[in-house]
Amino acid sequence: MSADRATTLRSLPSVDQLLRRLADRPELRTLPRGRLTALVRELLDAERKRVLDGRGAPAGADALAARVVDRAQRAGVFSLRPVINATGVVLHTNLGRALMSPLALERLAAVGAAYANLELDLATKERGSRYSHVEGLLTRLTGAEDALVVNNNAAAVLLALETLAHGREVVVSRGELIEIGGEFRIPDIMLRSGAVLREVGTTNRTHLRDYAEAITPNTALLLKVHASNYRVVGFTAEVSSRELVELGRARGIPVMEDLGSGSLVDLRPYGFPYEPTVPETVAAGVDLVSFSGDKLLGGPQAGIVVGGRAVVGRLKKNPWNRALRIDKLTLAGLEATLYAYEASTALETVPTLRLLTEPLARVRSRARAVLRRLAPATRTRLAARVVDDRAQVGGGALPTVELPTAVVALGRDASDAMSLDRRLRVGDPPVIGRIVDDRLLLDCRTVLPHQVAGLARAVSAAAEPDRG
Repeated sequence: MSADRATTLRSLPSVDQLLRRLADRPELRTLPRGRLTALVRELLDAERKRVLDGRGAPAGADALAARVVDRAQRAGVFSLRPVINATGVVLHTNLGRALMSPLALERLAAVGAAYANLELDLATKERGSRYSHVEGLLTRLTGAEDALVVNNNAAAVLLALETLAHGREVVVSRGELIEIGGEFRIPDIMLRSGAVLREVGTTNRTHLRDYAEAITPNTALLLKVHASNYRVVGFTAEVSSRELVELGRARGIPVMEDLGSGSLVDLRPYGFPYEPTVPETVAAGVDLVSFSGDKLLGGPQAGIVVGGRAVVGRLKKNPWNRALRIDKLTLAGLEATLYAYEASTALETVPTLRLLTEPLARVRSRARAVLRRLAPATRTRLAARVVDDRAQVGGGALPTVELPTAVVALGRDASDAMSLDRRLRVGDPPVIGRIVDDRLLLDCRTVLPHQVAGLARAVSAAAEPDRG
């Protein structure tokens, strides 16, 4: 390093000097000291590197302090933050999937702020089962004899396979060897469970005789996997749940069905295509049915298993069940969600169902309300207008369904749209939209009514020419 450059670097403030300069900044009052120190060190290291690379003179202490404040404000105190979902994807996995209902949030707060009878029988003062809080709800709603809840549906499938088929064969159609987000693959889960995969049929056509011919003395389970996130169309054939149950009973082999997104209600009256419901699958005689809690059910993340008392009982006794069990907050949210179905209020109170079935006119009204809140100059600058479009269910559910929606389209070209998208993502609150045909679309099917004003403010702030 040259003497001149060393002298230049000495003009940079020390960590302590910059911290003292920032000590009275009200914007940093809630930021822990250790985090602020780390932020200062990171910024000073970056400034030294910039100077050493010959990219200009070092910034002054005031400018550096302003950068620290800006970075701290952008990052926020908490990493996990609420965002405005303007993607139009109702069950957006990266944004947390299902929203909790007001009752679920109320129950989460009540149970989270106090001790609870998680595993205590209040009548006898003896140890109870955490599953008792939702078992009755699940059996009444599905018609099953027993129920169990673990932390997600992948865990439910893993637990079932390890319990029922470790070291033995599981027969499954090639057309149902699915992969979902996060690289969850049925063959991989089967391998980890210790079960042996026995593929039958072809990608597009599997017949009952294929299952029958594959059964050996080492067969432990017949597995059916619902294609939640894709569809095979054209020259196809698959075996129904009822047919597979009849074969399993004739051969003395249990049948399991992984329904994936798993719905408790028939959505066809609202214009959706046929999707097998959990009660319907249980009624077909399937011994074990698994599904997610945070998809079409509209509750917290969970893997729900319902079925015959004997087979569910085996899963409950598996030591792996303790490692996969859910906590009191998940139980509180799930119990409240299931209660809405039992009380026949789910379509009005469970946000997922409400967002999926909301009439286009109401979605369009929200989009127009956002547009009206933008200043005329902002609307002109962004070429903002409301247009009809198509949204998605998401979460690996109903893959062929496109929901009618209304979006606020912004941006004059690709560069404009991408710049606005970036500014919205780092704003407060962050706004997540989608770019289509060189325009940023803010889809109002997933923008909640109380977020309309906040979305308009965020767009207005992001449109300022001196930002970013």
